Amino acid sequence: MNIFSKHIAQFLSLPVTAVDNTLALLELGCTIPFISRYRKEKTGGLNEVQITAISDMNERLKETAKRKETIVKTITEAGKMNPELQQRIDNCWEPTELEDIYLPYRPKRRTRAQVARELGLEPLATIIMMQRDANPLETARRFVNTQSGPATVEEAITGAKDIIAEIVSEDERSRNSIRSIFRRNAVITSKVVKAKKDTDEAQKFSDYFDWQEPLRRCTSHRLLAMRRGEAEGILRVSIGADDVECVERLCRLHVRGYGKCSRLVTEAVEDSFKRLLKPAIETEFSNLSKEKADDEAIQVFTENLRQLLLSAPLGQKRVMGVDPGFRTGCKIVCLDAQGNLLHHEAIFPHPPINKQMQAAISMEKMLRKYQIEAIAIGNGTASRETNDFIKDVLAGKYALPTDDSESNDKNWSSSVQVFTVSEDGASIYSASKTAREEFPDEDVTVRGAVSIGRRLMDPLAELVKIDPKSIGVGQYQHDVDQSKLKKSLDQTVESCVNMVGVNLNTASQHLLMYVSGLGAALAKNIVDYRKEHGAFSSRAQLKKVPRLGPAAFEQCAGFLRIPDAKNPLDRSAVHPESYTIVEQMAKDCGCTIVELMKDTEKRKLIDLKKYANDTVGIPTLTDIMQELEKPGLDPREQIEEFEFDPSVQSIDDLVEGMILPGIVTNITKFGAFVDIGVHQDGLVHVSQLADHYVKDPNDIVKLHQHVRVRVKDVDFRRQRISLSMRGIQS
Repeated sequence: MNIFSKHIAQFLSLPVTAVDNTLALLELGCTIPFISRYRKEKTGGLNEVQITAISDMNERLKETAKRKETIVKTITEAGKMNPELQQRIDNCWEPTELEDIYLPYRPKRRTRAQVARELGLEPLATIIMMQRDANPLETARRFVNTQSGPATVEEAITGAKDIIAEIVSEDERSRNSIRSIFRRNAVITSKVVKAKKDTDEAQKFSDYFDWQEPLRRCTSHRLLAMRRGEAEGILRVSIGADDVECVERLCRLHVRGYGKCSRLVTEAVEDSFKRLLKPAIETEFSNLSKEKADDEAIQVFTENLRQLLLSAPLGQKRVMGVDPGFRTGCKIVCLDAQGNLLHHEAIFPHPPINKQMQAAISMEKMLRKYQIEAIAIGNGTASRETNDFIKDVLAGKYALPTDDSESNDKNWSSSVQVFTVSEDGASIYSASKTAREEFPDEDVTVRGAVSIGRRLMDPLAELVKIDPKSIGVGQYQHDVDQSKLKKSLDQTVESCVNMVGVNLNTASQHLLMYVSGLGAALAKNIVDYRKEHGAFSSRAQLKKVPRLGPAAFEQCAGFLRIPDAKNPLDRSAVHPESYTIVEQMAKDCGCTIVELMKDTEKRKLIDLKKYANDTVGIPTLTDIMQELEKPGLDPREQIEEFEFDPSVQSIDDLVEGMILPGIVTNITKFGAFVDIGVHQDGLVHVSQLADHYVKDPNDIVKLHQHVRVRVKDVDFRRQRISLSMRGIQS
């Protein structure tokens, strides 16, 4: 059994066996999606969230174990280890408590207390701390030594108090006592740096020029905003508690009676708090609050990213991608159903060039020639104006010349769908190595338009090519722990890719590298093999890919699909290791696998218990039956067209009380941002999302959801729009 299994199981309230089996699978190199999907018998049906929690806690405990080894070695080498201390360290798995145990033994720089000890004043400090000496000044006189010790009684007393102050600060009871006060009553305060108050860059932090609130009530976005202001030199942020209460609590722990020694200990305690304990605990709570805020912000980011990656795909249709613009024009690309670039050009329907008729003629020619079925328009500059122009073209509002072959096709535009697509990160992609490799002969504007078009066809396949931090759905993503953020985002991408499944014959290298068990090297080998040998005809053929061994095949095979494979199971999420079971089911039913997949009545007759064994149980068999019913089913929703209110074009058109359609573009802890078509997203505060209390905005709205909102307030000076969804039927 893994040494951490019991500890993790207890902390996460999970069965020990399930945790131990999960850790064993992780140690073997199995991925979280694979374990969750294909090893339910081992884990007791744990989901990805639970397995991730087990994995994360296991890593934290490993780090703590390494730290304990260092601590034990240091204390032992110093000759201060004893059985009781060793047992305390062995039983401790809380990092803060572990550091408290270690603190008195940790090698220090030359502190005031250390100097006093070198002067031989530790016995005097011990005598004073006992608080039984009626005349400590007289006792201190015995420690005066003008040659090698303190020169006066006052110096001896001061040195002894320095030692007492350090002892108090290193005492576990002291630290825990102050922590409990901070936990209950700590206040975070933010003040503006006077010299920066009137600068333009400071105005975005104006809410925090004179701000104070209990730390436990400070939301993650407020704390991160203050910390960003502090990092930019605009704010001064501090965390503190009631100093008087803290000192009184410490005195109750260390001061006994009212004698002369007690007064000296009281002075040492006050010094200990002000000089040692207070800064240490403030730093500790500053770090803890930042870590908590980071975790919440990362959770927001990963949830938004998951929703974005799992956005409804249009599917394999001929698409026109449009990167809109005013002065530089609209960059147009035409893509085939597989996303290959067929044609590109620029049109200039908007000011200052205003070549509307020429642009309309070009648009119609492209739409007809490439048989475009859908149009994807980026949501950046000139998006709304471009949308209106294209819809006018489709509606026939321009008197365009036609030849005889076109005159009989009057309804050619009626089936063309128009969508607004987020272009966040498109510019990052267009200048990336990936884009250069895909389109070495095209410039960045063409690559960006291609990305917009492909995002409509399959958001997941296109967005995996872009650094998630550039997609624009985060909350202070550049202020949080970057390594923790990257790990969480990578796990989210991997989870989404494997949940949807990947077409082995069309997937890009970037999409394949997120498939369970693969990675950059194997993904490249698969693409190279595909180029050399043609399309894969079966999953088994994967075994011929260089360096793709049995372990990698086991991990990846179930998540790779071959839509036109001869074996129908290769088109499904049924793992190759279970093919023999399905074959036996079909044989027992007296039919082929294809017939079994099509015949609901035959499947109903199957007794799953008959096929269960030591390795394959009812959970896996149940999954197999669901997959036979709907093989390779895409879990994503169907895409829907959307149209802004035509009477509202800019923020100046907004009137309080107006009800408008909108699209959710970002979700945070404090609410949701909604695009209502005026080039500036509005905020629906969490208190305005519903008629009842909302704890998490994700319970009410999802990314890219179509909603109806009421204009609550418009701040024209700061270009801020306040919206509400209360009392509005969707």
